[in-house]
This record gives sequence, C-alpha cells and structure tokens, in this order.
Amino acid sequence: MRPVLLSFALLLTAYLGVIGPFTNYMAEKPMVEKLGYPPQPTVLRAISADQGPTAAAWLVMKVLFYYGDLVEAAQQEVYLSPDYVAIHRNLETAVQLDPYNMDAYYFAQAILVWDAGRADAVNEMLEHGMAYRTWDWYLPFFAGFNSAYFLKDYEKAAEYYKRAAELSGAPLFSQLAGRYLQEVGKTDLAIAYLTMLEKSARNEAVKNSFQIRIRAFREVKRIEVARDRYRKEKGVLPESVGILHQQGFLDTLPSDPYGGTFYLDGQGQVRSTSKFAFGSDKQKQ
Repeated sequence: MRPVLLSFALLLTAYLGVIGPFTNYMAEKPMVEKLGYPPQPTVLRAISADQGPTAAAWLVMKVLFYYGDLVEAAQQEVYLSPDYVAIHRNLETAVQLDPYNMDAYYFAQAILVWDAGRADAVNEMLEHGMAYRTWDWYLPFFAGFNSAYFLKDYEKAAEYYKRAAELSGAPLFSQLAGRYLQEVGKTDLAIAYLTMLEKSARNEAVKNSFQIRIRAFREVKRIEVARDRYRKEKGVLPESVGILHQQGFLDTLPSDPYGGTFYLDGQGQVRSTSKFAFGSDKQKQ
C-alpha cells in the first residue's frame, strides 16, 4: 500500500509543480501572442535542408493561430492592431521555402490585401507562385482582382484574367478580361468575389473574416442604393448617411461590423472610419 501512496504523492507533487506555473502563465499571458519575424529565407532554407515544406507549413500555421486570436479578441470588442509587417514576412518566407503552399497565398489574399492594403506585395507573392503552380487558376484570378479593384491597373488585370480563363476554361474570366471591372458594379462584384472565397475557405478564422467583410460590403451597398435614390429624387448628393436615414431612404442606420462609422466622402463614395479593418484608427480621415 505504501508504494502506491508514495507513487500517488510523487504524481501529485509533479502535477502541482506543472499546473501552478501554467496557471500563472495563462492568467498573465497577453490576449494575443506576438507573431515575431522569421530568419531570412536563405538562412531558413539552409537550416531546414529538405524540410522546407514543413518549415513553410509551420510559418503559415503560426500566422493562422495569431490571426485567429485577433479575430476572437475582436468578437469580444477588443480591437487590436495586427502586425501586418510580421504577417507579410512570415507568409513571404513560407512561399520562398515552399512555393506550392496554397494556404500562404490564400491567407495573404484574404487578409493582407483587404486589411493591410498590400495588394502590390501580395501580387508579387502570387507571381512567384504562378511560376510553380502553373495549373492553378486561383493565383491569376486573385492577382487580376487585386489589379482591377485595388490597383486600378486594368491592363494588367486583363492579362491575369486571360490566364485564369485559359487555365480554368471558365467564360467568366474571359468576360472580366474584356470589362476590366472599370466603372460600375464594383461593390456587387466585391460581394460576389468574397462570397465565393468564403464558401471555399478551410480555416475558420479566414472564413469568419470573409463573413464579416461581406456584411460590411452589404451595408455599403445598402447605403449606395439609398444615396442613388436620394440623388435621383433631390438632384444632389446627400450630405451624410444620417440624412439618408432621417429622410426615410434608409430604414435603419447601417452598422459597420468592424466597429467604425459609415460616412460619405466629398465625391459621395461610401467610406468607414474603420477602413474595413479591425484595430484601425476609428477617426475619420
């Protein structure tokens, strides 16, 4: 009996020795752990040797966990500014180690383009991937959307969409290559684009990010419809979103899921103080 009691006592002591520090750590740990910066790709490639894909997957997983914590905090109305520089460096290093890692491109497209405004940098990553994932129509599709919607480079967008059309056989991309997304329907296009990506997203944090952005763009569309009705009836642009609500053009005041406030800029375009990203300056720019 005594050996059993002794073993139990030793196990209990070991458990208390571990659970105490762990409990203190969990109580004092920040809501979001820092992401950190990886070594240069050449250094990491030398260290990882033939395990480059494994190292790349580890870097992407770090980013996914980090961003997942940010989204969870935002859902509790704690808005923390993401370290987009660290996110970019980790993902860029990942694709240098393993250019076939689709999760890295997908996350860069989902977050760095929309939240950080880094369409140029992401297109460079996508170009790198296209040299390896030669069968993949998603990469030129992403790059084409970035070029047209964010960079206003319609000629480049047409090139990317033409490539996506050739790889996928989908007539939609051929149509987009001809239209360049140049003038009308941009909000509708963004909603359709984001909805397609949300349905195919595998990571819950990324899927949730798309869902939030879709809600925001649907509110933008609602304001645009009310603005156009007001202009048609009054002959002038409304001065504010609030006037649209006060005069019955909007049933309810639009709500920005990013915590900001919608407003109309000098040209009547719908903007938000959140800039459609968590942790952004909520003051009107």
